[in-house]
Amino acid sequence: MQKIVSLAKRRGFVYQSSEIYGGLRSSYDYGPMGVELKRNLMNEWWRAMVHSREDIVGLDASIVMHPQVWQASGHLASFSDPLVDCKVCGERFRADKAPRLAEGDDADLEFADKGRAKAAQERLAKVAPGVDFRRVGKSIYGAQGGRTGYVCPSCGSPFLSDERQFNLMLRSFLGPVDPIAEVAKAVEAAVAAGEDTRAAAEKALEASSVYLRPETAQAMFVQFANVLQSTAMKVPFGIAQMGKSFRNEVTVEHFIFRSVEFEQMEMEYFVEPGEGMKWLEYWKEERMTWWSTFLRRDNLRFRRHGDDELAHYSDGCFDVEYQFPWGWDELEGIASRTDYDLRAHAQASGKNLTYFDPQSQDPVTGKNGWRYAPHVVEPAAGATRGVLALLCDAYAEEPADEQGKGERTVLRLHPRLAPIKAGVLPLVKKEGMPEKAREIVSRFLDAGINAKYDEQHAIGKRYARHDEVGTPYCLTVDGQTKDDDTVTLRYRDDRRQERIAVDEAVAAVREALAQGAR
Repeated sequence: MQKIVSLAKRRGFVYQSSEIYGGLRSSYDYGPMGVELKRNLMNEWWRAMVHSREDIVGLDASIVMHPQVWQASGHLASFSDPLVDCKVCGERFRADKAPRLAEGDDADLEFADKGRAKAAQERLAKVAPGVDFRRVGKSIYGAQGGRTGYVCPSCGSPFLSDERQFNLMLRSFLGPVDPIAEVAKAVEAAVAAGEDTRAAAEKALEASSVYLRPETAQAMFVQFANVLQSTAMKVPFGIAQMGKSFRNEVTVEHFIFRSVEFEQMEMEYFVEPGEGMKWLEYWKEERMTWWSTFLRRDNLRFRRHGDDELAHYSDGCFDVEYQFPWGWDELEGIASRTDYDLRAHAQASGKNLTYFDPQSQDPVTGKNGWRYAPHVVEPAAGATRGVLALLCDAYAEEPADEQGKGERTVLRLHPRLAPIKAGVLPLVKKEGMPEKAREIVSRFLDAGINAKYDEQHAIGKRYARHDEVGTPYCLTVDGQTKDDDTVTLRYRDDRRQERIAVDEAVAAVREALAQGAR
């Protein structure tokens, strides 16, 4: 991970947000290479989910929606994480993501250095005065797992605070009235009346409170009737959306894997009641096939959610997991959401969010014509997690040969996802080579293929630079080009080279991109 994070910054994939001001925790900016990689991934998703199918249409909804949307969906009441504080090191973490340890098992505490371990031993004497702790270097022994069944992910301590729920919704405010002034007035009045000040403050904020969406899904349910009316789609059909979502994550980890601001690729597929499991199986396999186009299949697996993991509205869910450097973790979830969302919004809004099928028989009345609330199967993928998986999967280090040459770092990205499809390199900056190289770049750009002119440093260093950003093809203009109008085409993965005519360059790269399976 350290090598990937270093490469991401050095080659312009991902930067720390606001870095010159010390950065903002869990916020990242995508540089020239990163923005291209992310857009290419999302464009591939859109092509597969919308442009290649007749049964799915797209939507681009507002990030800020009416607050009643989140009230009806249950996000305001229950979209929260159980947070715990470690009494030894002070780490705050999610209880449901903590390392498990059975009650009574040995809990060995580990720290970064002896100084921190010594300070922790002093705190332990106050936290658990009756326990005989023994410190050896950076480790402390003598603790045992408690009733919670988990320990601190930072130091391994079982001495933890009680769990408390932390809402993940990011609140903002709309309207001409200053909400702070209204809160101040309400709190002042509550103090004078001896009433609950927090309740008074919350009530004062209600009129102007809005929320940054924590997921893209709800807009597709809210706009269900409009999409149905304007497109005349027939069940089964889907609505797809890509876009940014926001969660007030306290525990952020693993670079861009979990962050406050992230991008999602979600689709809600509306089906007849009773067919949820059939379509869950269908979309499970479809999504694995799609990810396998760009990631190694042996780094992907399914994980079925147990009954204790399922959301209250779901009757089945699978995760597509990727084997990241820290272990298996979620890349996409495929869930059967039943008819919960449409019914919840119909009840809260008073609007009709049902579907009428005149060709089907109503199972209750036995008559032709069936009106029902469709059930939903939702494949929901993380675009930013996808970018990280692509970087991890493509990263490779090749050793030098027997002569000590050829050592390199390379990103073996799928050619269609590569930020730059072709690098065009003049061997030297004279003899008409730069002009010819720029002419070739123009041909690629006119054909809609992202190509870059590169003349800085020796040709070997330029090859190495393009290997590190994943450029699948490099074309070198040299002295022979002037004689026979040919260039050297170099392939990234095996460093093979061949001569091709300049007039064939665009077609050769386009054909290679079309066949560019891993």
